[in-house]
Amino acid sequence: MIARLAKDARGATIVEFALIAPAFALMLMGAFDVGYDLYLRAAIQGIVQKTARDSGLEGALEAGATDVIDQKVRDQVRGLAANANISISRRFYRTFSQAAAARAETFTDTNNNGRCDAGEPYEDANGNQLWDADGGDQGQGGAKDKVVYTVTVTYVRLLPLWKMIGDTSSNTIRATTVLANQPYGDQSSYGATVVRNCP
Repeated sequence: MIARLAKDARGATIVEFALIAPAFALMLMGAFDVGYDLYLRAAIQGIVQKTARDSGLEGALEAGATDVIDQKVRDQVRGLAANANISISRRFYRTFSQAAAARAETFTDTNNNGRCDAGEPYEDANGNQLWDADGGDQGQGGAKDKVVYTVTVTYVRLLPLWKMIGDTSSNTIRATTVLANQPYGDQSSYGATVVRNCP
């Protein structure tokens, strides 16, 4: 009887499957999670590219037009991730090189803390009467200005794999593009750099 049982291979597949099924399920969940993340990144970057082109048109600078454009972005992203938290920002610069560099406005760090504060003097290069850590100004700007358009999306992961690997329940995706507003008029004069004091 023992010899007969030793030769009997029926049911071995079920035992083997029971051993590998948990690892296989984890691998599939990981693949779905990574795939969904890559899909969202690509789709959101495409949405941002299209929106940026719409934002650079002359009519986009009319009152409330950027709000309508941003709402279209939110609607499209929520079609992909229903409960996503979406934030949108625009920073404008005079040139593409300034937008790419995103350098802080020059300031004298008298207290050596690395921040512009305590009345320290700074050069207000963009004329917005604020010290800017990236040298840009908030908003869409005007004709011929270069705009950094950023959409940040935080969504809850679809699968509970994050619990098993010690990650967080949400994931954040950031899509950014740089655009030039149409040359429908002369670029606003930024004037001479003025020295001001930090708050």
